[in-house]
Amino acid sequence: DFVEHLFITDTHSYVLFFSNRGQVYRLKAHEIPEAGRTARGTAIVNLLPLSSGETIKAVHPVATFDEDHYLVMITKNGQIKKTVLSEYDSSRNSGLVGINLRDGDELAGVFLTDGHQEFGIVTYLGQAIRFPEKEVRPMGRATAGVKGIDLRPGDFVVAGGIIIEEGDLLVVTQQGYGKRTPLAEYRVTSRGGKGIRTAHITNKTGPVIGARVVVEDHEVMMISSEGIMIRMKVADIPRQGRSTQGVRLMRLQDNDQVVAVALVAEKDDDEDDGRTVQNEEIPF
Repeated sequence: DFVEHLFITDTHSYVLFFSNRGQVYRLKAHEIPEAGRTARGTAIVNLLPLSSGETIKAVHPVATFDEDHYLVMITKNGQIKKTVLSEYDSSRNSGLVGINLRDGDELAGVFLTDGHQEFGIVTYLGQAIRFPEKEVRPMGRATAGVKGIDLRPGDFVVAGGIIIEEGDLLVVTQQGYGKRTPLAEYRVTSRGGKGIRTAHITNKTGPVIGARVVVEDHEVMMISSEGIMIRMKVADIPRQGRSTQGVRLMRLQDNDQVVAVALVAEKDDDEDDGRTVQNEEIPF
């Protein structure tokens, strides 16, 4: 296990929790038990009324539910939906419907926007698409959204989020291969297309299991199904073109495979005020 969601907030703000089934739950920050720096914390099922098999896919702190920001949701089957933030201002303990999911679909990611961003989506079979936010019109909470990417049979979304122009797209595959490619190589297209190749998938590399927007001073962590964990600097991962398979980042034993990749949140050593800092503009 490792930390995947880290942010700075205050006790009067809300924390929104989004489940794989499209439900949205909220707590005031002060309702989350305070614990020491090295404490394990409280199991989320003790704080939220989750049903059997329901898991949390995303967490976002919100100070006010205004009309100037939007929550954008991407599903495993390639749907995307944008809803004004104020529609989530409800104290219902059982949670709200955040998105209407079709049979076999589930929530893959959620991010907060100001209405003027570009989105990126990466799939299991190595496709990627980039399109402007203006192509996704706002709609109500209990809607299914529109097509973000046209998936081939057997493909599904593994990552999605906001594009930052100065970064690279890091792609990691199931057999421990990876690379980073400048985001400038991903042209802006229309929403709903098939996308372009972001990795050359072979039996040796396996399919894509994760993608993150990174810059050189970041670090990433990968974990395998056998519980092996590796941490490395992004600067040590070579830049390669979109259609390449990458290099080996993690050596795996037989029957083991990479299951997750996450950015490592770092302290700002130059201006250390005792808080941990994370760049909130990198939601991949």
